[in-house]
Amino acid sequence: MLTLRTQNTSLNSMSPNWKSLFFLLLLQLFKLCFSKSQPFTSSSSNSDLQFPCKPPHYSSYPFCNTSLPITTRAQSLISLLTLREKIQQLSNNASAIPRLGIPPYEWWSESLHGIATNGPGVSFNGTIPSATSFPQVIVTAAAFNRTLWSLIGSAIAVEARSMYNLGQAGLTFWAPNINIFRDPRWGRGQETPGEDPMVASAYAIEFVNGFQGGNWGIRHDGFGERRVLEGHDGGSDDGLMLSACCKHFTAYDLELWGNFSRYSFNAVVSEQDLEDTYQPPFRSCIQQGKASCLMCSYNAVNGVPACAQKDLLDKARNEWGFKGYITSDCDAVATVYEYQNYTKSSEDAVADVLKAGMDINCGTFLLRHTLSTIKKGKVQEEDIDKALLNLFSVQLRLGLFDGDPRNGQFGSLGPKDVCTSEHKTLALEATRQGIVLLKNDKKFLPLEKGVDFSLAVIGPLANNASLLGGGYTGMICYMNY
Repeated sequence: MLTLRTQNTSLNSMSPNWKSLFFLLLLQLFKLCFSKSQPFTSSSSNSDLQFPCKPPHYSSYPFCNTSLPITTRAQSLISLLTLREKIQQLSNNASAIPRLGIPPYEWWSESLHGIATNGPGVSFNGTIPSATSFPQVIVTAAAFNRTLWSLIGSAIAVEARSMYNLGQAGLTFWAPNINIFRDPRWGRGQETPGEDPMVASAYAIEFVNGFQGGNWGIRHDGFGERRVLEGHDGGSDDGLMLSACCKHFTAYDLELWGNFSRYSFNAVVSEQDLEDTYQPPFRSCIQQGKASCLMCSYNAVNGVPACAQKDLLDKARNEWGFKGYITSDCDAVATVYEYQNYTKSSEDAVADVLKAGMDINCGTFLLRHTLSTIKKGKVQEEDIDKALLNLFSVQLRLGLFDGDPRNGQFGSLGPKDVCTSEHKTLALEATRQGIVLLKNDKKFLPLEKGVDFSLAVIGPLANNASLLGGGYTGMICYMNY
């Protein structure tokens, strides 16, 4: 119910102009609250929405032909690019190609437990001012409910696609974090499913499957039976609703300790520990979750930087069947040369990561040094083409080159699908299921009724109510609705 309050002012006492303005505002408020939301409005963020293959001038290219195989379309696009245009695609902030009608694209959006503000691909300054925030992953994982994890991934995906349709988000999100939480001194443990490889693996499968569209068109009755909505097939193996990214590959669970930092740390891990502990979540994320992105981490693994370790990245592609793109963590390519001193020059660092199988650099290092690397003969243009094939293939699977997204499978999603009562109820249910209270059996803890004692809330968020959502939080629904 809407309650309109005026302070000692009646409608009769208003001037005619103020009356007109008042009723005009009231009419607009009524429309917002009770009319059916449209996927796109006439606001500038929608009417000026930029997308490739825009008719009539840019829709006749072969890469716009949806009847052709994905690989054929990607190769066609690559063949039309100059070397400099190719290099400009190797950053998270990929440049526009105006002569082909291709606008710039931001690969970096975040959605760890809801749409977050961390990545530059997301903006809440628009028609959609907020999104549903779910519990931090460490809490959700404690529910041990695979259906719950899948539902959360699906709900975030619906809101992400809704924001994309309004030009407020990308289609490629760098979540989930499935690193093993071995050491409580690692500040990012809250982002992960915990210390158990089996739980982390199960979480990766369910979240990624739900997020990439595995549940699209499927309605859940509570947490039990599911039925396919009319007109939907529940997703396909080739097409993607969104792209999820399993990070950080691999053996990454240290931020800063003593003289060590995540940029220079060398994780010395036995082959057995890799296979038993660190790799299972990533293997499951790829093989069962079908993740379309993998992020290599800052740290070195047994002396070789993760983003430059060919056998590590080859294992994902060749042994686990990974089909997608590999991104560096932000500035992780620069660390190969600048922090880890693994190479003697910037060009050697570029050559090492591209030949290892990394496709895109979060940051500007490849933009600044790839051309000189080619001129020095350390890499060939064909090495860049391999990376672009992976990048464009994922974009094509997302429908980015299929024309106006408003006419696509997910074009009906909009503001009405964000911060819904269903999503907020799901977030509350996830919180309830994830909270674990231990019984004070045999009075192990010195807590007694009627006895005065003090409780301390400690940590970096103890006095900051605005950060109660934890890391990777966006604008939360209740702040704006």
